Amino acid sequence: MKIVLTEFVTLDGVSQGPGSPAEDTSDGFTRGGWLVPHLDELFVRRTSEWLDLADGLLFGRRTYEAFARDWPQITDPDDPYTGRMNSLPKYVVTSTLTEGSWHPTTVLRGDPIQTVGELKARPGRELQIHGSARLGNALLAAGLVDTLRLVVAPTVTGSGRRLLDHPSSPVGLRLAGHEVTANGLLLLQYEATGAAPVAEYEGVTALV
Repeated sequence: MKIVLTEFVTLDGVSQGPGSPAEDTSDGFTRGGWLVPHLDELFVRRTSEWLDLADGLLFGRRTYEAFARDWPQITDPDDPYTGRMNSLPKYVVTSTLTEGSWHPTTVLRGDPIQTVGELKARPGRELQIHGSARLGNALLAAGLVDTLRLVVAPTVTGSGRRLLDHPSSPVGLRLAGHEVTANGLLLLQYEATGAAPVAEYEGVTALV
C-alpha cells in the first residue's frame, strides 16, 4: 500500500485543532477551529474523493482516541465522510493501548518504523494518515510516506503544534497537483522523492 499523509495546516504550519476550539487543547492551545470558516464545496468534494482511495486509516494514539470519541457520534446520514471513517480498517501505533474501541481497529505495538513498514508492504491502495502529525512527521523522515496532501488555510494562529517541526532528516518532494478553493484554501499534493538533494551555488549551500 501507499502511505498517504493528509493534513490541514495554517500558513504558519500549525496542524493542531483545525475543527473546533475544543478539538485539541493540549499544551494550552486555545486557537482551534481555524479551518472551519474557510470550508466550501470544492474542499468537501476533493477531500471526499481522497478518502475514497483509502483501504485503511493509520493513527497515532492521541489522534486515534480523539477520532474514536467523536466519529461514532456523528449520525447525520448526509455527512460525506462518516460512513467510510467508521467502517474502514483502523491501525493505531501505540505503546500504551492494548485494544481499540473504534472498530475495526488493529493495535500496532513495537517499533513504529518496522510495524508500519510491514503494513505498507501489504497489497492495497492507500493507507491514509489523518491528523497524527507526530507520527506522520516521523514516517516522512523515515522515507515511508509516498504522498503528502496538504490543505493550507489562509490564516496564521501564531501558536500551536506544527506539522513539520524540525524533521530529523531532509525530505525531497515533487509538487503533483494544486488547486485553490473559492474560500482561499490551497489543496496541495506532493510525491516524496527521497532525501532532498543539496547543491553548492556561489559558495552558498542551498536545497534544490
